[in-house]
Amino acid sequence: MRKIIVLSMLTLDGVIQGPGGPKEDTAGGFKYGGWVAPYDDEVYGKVVEKELKQADYLLGRKTFEIWEDYWPKHADFWPGINDGTKYVLSKTRKKSDWKSSVFIKSVGDIKKLKKSKGADIQVWGSSELIHLLLKNDLVDELRLKIHPLVLGKGKKLFDNGAMPAAFKLTESVVTPSGVIIATYRRAGKVKTGTMGV
Repeated sequence: MRKIIVLSMLTLDGVIQGPGGPKEDTAGGFKYGGWVAPYDDEVYGKVVEKELKQADYLLGRKTFEIWEDYWPKHADFWPGINDGTKYVLSKTRKKSDWKSSVFIKSVGDIKKLKKSKGADIQVWGSSELIHLLLKNDLVDELRLKIHPLVLGKGKKLFDNGAMPAAFKLTESVVTPSGVIIATYRRAGKVKTGTMGV
C-alpha cells in the first residue's frame, strides 16, 4: 500500500495559499503571494532539496493548472517533477500535454491508487483536495513548514470537515529564520483524558 504524504508550507493561522510568488494564486483577492521567500535559509533549502526528489504526485485541478504552465519550463530547479506521475483529481479535465499526467475523478479512485503498488504519493498545494483527504482519513503523513507569520485570510490547510485523528511527531527542526519543519505520521484515534489526574 502506498502512503499519501501532504507537504505544506503554512502560516501560524494555517494559510497555505500562494507561498511561492505574488501571481501564484490570487483567488479571493489574495495579495500576500510569495510569503515564503523571506524565510529561505540553508537549513530550509536542504529540507526542500530532499523533498524535490522524484516522486508520484496527487494534485487538485487548480494546483495542477498552475504547475502545468510553470514546471515544464523550470525543470532545472525540480528535475523529477516532469517524470513523476501526476494524478489529478478533476471532474472537468481529462488530458494534458504535460507528460505523466493521469486524471482521476473520485475518492474511490484515490483509494484504489493508495492500494496500488508504487512509490508513496506526495500532495502539494491543493487545499480542497487536502480537505477531502482529511475528511476521508486518507492522509498517512503531514510534512509541515510552519512559518512565523499570520496573514488573516487565504486558503487554509484545515477546515471543519477533517476526520478526528491522532498524529505522531517523527522528525522536526527549527530553521535559523524561525520556520518549524515537522513531520507527523498517522497514529490512530484521538485519545482524551483529564489534566492533573
